[in-house]
Amino acid sequence: MERPDPAGDVLAQGMEALRALLGEGWAVREEPGQESEGLGTLFSLAPVGDGIIAQLLVEDWPALTPREVEKVLGPKAHLLRHLRHHTNLMVVAPWLSAKTQQLLTMNGIGYLDLTGNVGLRISRPAVFIHTVGAVRSPHPTSQTNKGRATLAGPKAGRLVRLLTDVRPPYRAGEIAEAASLSLPYVSRLLDTLEEQLLIQRNGRVIGDVDWPGLLRARAAETSLLRPDAYFGMVATNGIESVLTSLSALPAEEWDGLAVTGSIAARQVSPLTAGGQLMVYVANRLAIDEDLEDALGLLPAQEYADVILLRPSDDVVFERLRQVGGRQEVSLSQLALDCLSGPGRLPAEGEAVIKEMLLQEKTWRVSNISDLRQRPLP
Repeated sequence: MERPDPAGDVLAQGMEALRALLGEGWAVREEPGQESEGLGTLFSLAPVGDGIIAQLLVEDWPALTPREVEKVLGPKAHLLRHLRHHTNLMVVAPWLSAKTQQLLTMNGIGYLDLTGNVGLRISRPAVFIHTVGAVRSPHPTSQTNKGRATLAGPKAGRLVRLLTDVRPPYRAGEIAEAASLSLPYVSRLLDTLEEQLLIQRNGRVIGDVDWPGLLRARAAETSLLRPDAYFGMVATNGIESVLTSLSALPAEEWDGLAVTGSIAARQVSPLTAGGQLMVYVANRLAIDEDLEDALGLLPAQEYADVILLRPSDDVVFERLRQVGGRQEVSLSQLALDCLSGPGRLPAEGEAVIKEMLLQEKTWRVSNISDLRQRPLP
């Protein structure tokens, strides 16, 4: 198996991290001469002074996808339980995505990554460890990802919105045309999504999309409050006054404005009170004194209660909703914005997804030909 690069021996670092987690009362030792091609490295694990010993068959992976868990490690773990039921399979990697961790757990496979994501359960001797590390890869452009399309960037956001908003089946060519993307790019990204088990294909036809997982994966690769892409404001007469002013705007003045964040999430699935008012302002519109005066806003470096957002792509204005006389982003965009936001916003994003699951027939388009996409700016 190809050893990971950079940062030295991932297996050695991972086992040192495991020793640190278990503490001085445990011994973790490599069993010499037990490594064989494709079967990992055997370690013994035992409380000091106790005769009970567990065995860990540890595999180190430079990168591990959900599809590899399903196709490679799942069957291996099943076979290992039948042949050596006292031996526990474990994976060590530089970083493991949430989806990969979930599938490893479902298959009874322990895991540890070098960012602090750990899941290990052994019945005898009793060991249970669960810690949470990085939700994003610390090396998104590492050697293992070269040549592979990722969910970062505006183009990926456009494709994610389409896959979420439209029920399959459809083909890569239809997606490329509807989202104004190149076919080679779409094909590469679909390959990545299939590896992540976020879509399922029958030949060239996409038959199923795990859109909640897709939204979460995209949110892990982006940030709502990107540097130099938002402006903090203070509502001189309070947020409710700004909402009233927004609702009073003539329809033609709404073009290029859309509410997102906590205020919009509360209309879908009330979870908390308060929160900042977040409004997308199209790049072609000036955030100037006229807009500030119309909404009763003053620029603020600190303690802003209104955030004006500059979108990375005009897809945020696709399929807007009318709520209380104002424009709000689509449900899929709202979930993405919340999941990629700070503080309590991710929890509000999960609440939005829960409501979306209950109402999927009402918001998801049944045919890609019914989808209206704006041309690129």
